[in-house]
Amino acid sequence: MEQRFTVRTVDYHTAGEPFRIVTDVPPLRARTVAEKRVEAMRVPEVDGLRELLCSEPRGHADMYGGFITEPDDEDAHFGVLFWHKDGFSTACGHGTIALGAWAIRTGRVPIADGGVTDVVIDVPSGRVTARVATSPEGRVRSVDFVNVPSYQLQDLVKVETSLGKINTAISFGGAIYAHVDVADLGLTVTAKDLPKLIELSREMKSELNGTPYAEHPADPRLNDIYGVIFFEDLGHDDAGNVVQRNVTVFADGEVDRSPCGSGTCARIATLAATGRLTEDRHLVHHSIVGSTFIGRIIGRGIEHGRKAVTPMVTGTAYATGEHVFTVDPDDDMTPGFVLR
Repeated sequence: MEQRFTVRTVDYHTAGEPFRIVTDVPPLRARTVAEKRVEAMRVPEVDGLRELLCSEPRGHADMYGGFITEPDDEDAHFGVLFWHKDGFSTACGHGTIALGAWAIRTGRVPIADGGVTDVVIDVPSGRVTARVATSPEGRVRSVDFVNVPSYQLQDLVKVETSLGKINTAISFGGAIYAHVDVADLGLTVTAKDLPKLIELSREMKSELNGTPYAEHPADPRLNDIYGVIFFEDLGHDDAGNVVQRNVTVFADGEVDRSPCGSGTCARIATLAATGRLTEDRHLVHHSIVGSTFIGRIIGRGIEHGRKAVTPMVTGTAYATGEHVFTVDPDDDMTPGFVLR
């Protein structure tokens, strides 16, 4: 009888962006989640599982997911290694929101009295919280993603591209992001301009990565531009809140369908640094597909000698399916392929 390899997943989407959750993961020996991320890149069984679940025909070029791991210590409920077609990322806000909803819906974390439950998760960039609000019947209403301290790294960098020099700010929100106002480019955050935005993101990352502009101030494992946030400023709503629409292109040309959780935190940090965002005003952050996150400042401090904010991003997530993927031993198209 032939032996087939199988792997079970639970799939969610957060504001349109996929998140594939895997609990049965080959063991890793590193002590912390940050160290496990580095180890996972080098362990063929773990990295191969990532590649299998991202690649067609089981995934696609914009697939995203996470491997559940042990936390750094008993003060967190679990850890997670975030992944995509190009490797393992340091942070993921939309994934944290999905994990909070999943942890409550599966009973992995019991609902707290009062209907607001903190799901504490260790991720490679630090310890984050998914604050899950539930109805009296136990239904998930919303999830607040409370991120690590976030701060601006560079207020203005000029980057040479095929459209000439582009002005960008650079900030950290669990990963490092460059920010570009599409009005400066004569483009829009729409599907018709998306191919050009993907091209520009690759150009910008090529120019910036490996330079001091893309260095984390304390941890070289967090170096390099993870994503480019292309945003449109839509002014303010009636309450004076900042309203913007964005598309974040991360890794190697991958497109975030959501407003991007850690990217929203980076936007909060940059808007706070310019004084445009305060505790009294929040960010209404729309995505390229019309979904919305709400971003707020819930604390301030100093991080690595820089003024920092503690950002909170509100959204929710929904299950889209449970899967048992199989690999036939005779299948010569394993682990798969991507076309972009």
